[in-house]
Amino acid sequence: MFRVARALARLARAASRRVGRTGGTTAPGRMLLKLSPGSLRRMASELDAGSVLVSATNGKTTTAAMIAAALEGAGRPVVHNRAGSNMAWGVATALLDAGRERGEIGLFEVDEAWLPAVARDTAPRLLLLSNLFRDQLDRYGELELLADRWAELTADLDGRARFVLNADDPLVADLGRDRAGVTYFGVEDDSQALPGMQHAADSKHCRNCGHAYEYEAVYMGHMGRYRCPNCGRTRPEPQVAATSVALDGMRGSRVKLRTPQGDLDLELKLPGLYNVYNAVAAAATALELGVPLATVGDALEGFGGAFGRVETIPVSGRQVSILLIKNPAGANEVLRTLTLEDGQLDLWIALNDGIADGRDISWIWDADFEVLAGRVRRVTGTRAEEMALRLKYAGVEAEPEVDRDLGRSLDSAVAGAAGDHVYALPTYTALLELRDLLAERGLVKRWSE
Repeated sequence: MFRVARALARLARAASRRVGRTGGTTAPGRMLLKLSPGSLRRMASELDAGSVLVSATNGKTTTAAMIAAALEGAGRPVVHNRAGSNMAWGVATALLDAGRERGEIGLFEVDEAWLPAVARDTAPRLLLLSNLFRDQLDRYGELELLADRWAELTADLDGRARFVLNADDPLVADLGRDRAGVTYFGVEDDSQALPGMQHAADSKHCRNCGHAYEYEAVYMGHMGRYRCPNCGRTRPEPQVAATSVALDGMRGSRVKLRTPQGDLDLELKLPGLYNVYNAVAAAATALELGVPLATVGDALEGFGGAFGRVETIPVSGRQVSILLIKNPAGANEVLRTLTLEDGQLDLWIALNDGIADGRDISWIWDADFEVLAGRVRRVTGTRAEEMALRLKYAGVEAEPEVDRDLGRSLDSAVAGAAGDHVYALPTYTALLELRDLLAERGLVKRWSE
């Protein structure tokens, strides 16, 4: 039945791409898993070099794409769910191409909640676990629940897989304690430390004894350099670390990286400290997979962004930069990056409450939109009015224009921009709608092209 099911799934993918609105990343995998439930395990076994799984609340699409660029730069054939469909069916769709080349390695970004199930079927050789932030409480529940599931998974894979873990995230760092085959990464430049713990910070207490952590430096959300004054648990020493970071607004950053293979100076095209973390995670993983240090550097410096993550697209004579926001920690880092820009900003925010966004949009009250006072012009989306209210309480003086019609709102934002740049901040389903709209206008390629 497996061979028939895989053939039908491949036909479904081709048909979906010909229709044109998507890249056929979801439906074929759903069909395959329904017709042949064991197909994920069987296809993964066809990968000569095994599988690598990448998971995080924020940054997994960008990080996985960076790793793919490094592997391909080293001449390694990669099977990868590039469009970001990261549940079991998305991985299954990507694996429809497995077994076509010798030496293939599977590289799959995986949804946080789906990670244990996908790992069970793919038997990964390596797990990259980058961060855990509060996100979509109506889907995932509290962070501790996900952390417990990840802890069970890492215990099960101990001795059978290697782990690349973020030393700066206490929940993630704890997964590697007393484990074999762990590489830690992190940031070690206190010039990037925040003045204090942000309101949106999540993991503030030691999972070993329950006492509040003390932080020497906070870099992003609850990530930083910490210790427990009660039981003495401390941040692990990272083998791969960004020892010097200079952020240059939307233009990118300069990073000095310390690795076991030597130091590396990088000029990244992607903005923000959050993308520095993505790059350090990708470097640590690529090096663990045997990619030469110089090749890693070339891949990271040449990387221009992943689907919907800091894409800049010309629209009606202006540049529209798209920066995904979907939870307090991620939104705060986007806002932090934008505040490094000079002058007035033309911002367009699209807030949806689709299932992929999370029905509960209360997270917007924990994001620090106060830094945008006087800088937001227009809002859109299925929950546009709630975003407008949040901005009013954030101190945005001029009431933003509210229009639930995404296309009309975007056109108004572009036409009314004071400068030549508009910054678009959509949630996930709003991002998909925006990409479809731009594809219909011939401004971006469809997924299938």
